[in-house]
Amino acid sequence: MLRGIALTLVLVATTLCGSSLQAKSHSQSKGRVLVVLSSANELTLRNGQKYPTGFYLNEFAVPVKALIQAGYEPVFADPKGNVVKWDAHSASPRYFGGSEKALQDTIQFVEGLDSLKHPRSLASVNAEGINAYVGIVIPGGHAPLEDLMTDPDLGKILRAFHSAGKTTALICHGPVALASSLPDASGFHDALMTGNMNDIRQLAGGWPYAGYRMTVFSIPEEHFAETHQLNGQVFFYPATALTDAGATVETAKAWAPNVVTDRELITAQQPFSDKEFSAALIKALDNQTKPQDVPSLK
Repeated sequence: MLRGIALTLVLVATTLCGSSLQAKSHSQSKGRVLVVLSSANELTLRNGQKYPTGFYLNEFAVPVKALIQAGYEPVFADPKGNVVKWDAHSASPRYFGGSEKALQDTIQFVEGLDSLKHPRSLASVNAEGINAYVGIVIPGGHAPLEDLMTDPDLGKILRAFHSAGKTTALICHGPVALASSLPDASGFHDALMTGNMNDIRQLAGGWPYAGYRMTVFSIPEEHFAETHQLNGQVFFYPATALTDAGATVETAKAWAPNVVTDRELITAQQPFSDKEFSAALIKALDNQTKPQDVPSLK
């Protein structure tokens, strides 16, 4: 009985902690940060099979918690404005230092985010404009391959953030969403699907992020995922897609933390880069939002 009471107290404390973090994000906000998720819950593979997917739990939770603790307010949005779930494969202690408790605490935190249950649509964000936001974050999981990299509303949002020089942070498969800012993102995606290099080169023109240094889930890591997780092949690799679009892609040793910052853009290679990614995100936001020194008048 005492054990049951203790467990109840732990769960209540966890819930209160999550509520406290959310309250802090509203009452002491240093600015709103748009957190964009994919609306897709399946990834289509080369063999025609569907892989059940979603956002990667730690790639979402670690930066979102860091945002709230740093005094920023996350605003969740996806293409359809539908409620989305994490990839079941990401609910594993391996992404939380081997700790089952850290995993369960993270699940409690995510499930306690009330606004995540009522995400905005990207169209509504576009209608509002980006002036209300100081930054944008896009977590990974394979889902962005399915819809974010061709979403026209996201493309407009990213171009606006780029033009304003506002912090833009993406992790793992998230960076492929940058392709949505191409003039013809759908055409570029189709050319990647068929491997038509002539069309790929032609459609890559006019990309706002051409020449940027960035990282993304590497080809060796994707090979491992295809064999041990997807049970099938993706149509193209994120690293190849971004290189073809005009980026300078810098991937590190498989599964080693890797974060690349170039101007307003912050990218991270895979889930094991989550803490370094979050630290770089908060540093960039703080530098961007700190009050400017005003010279005194004498």
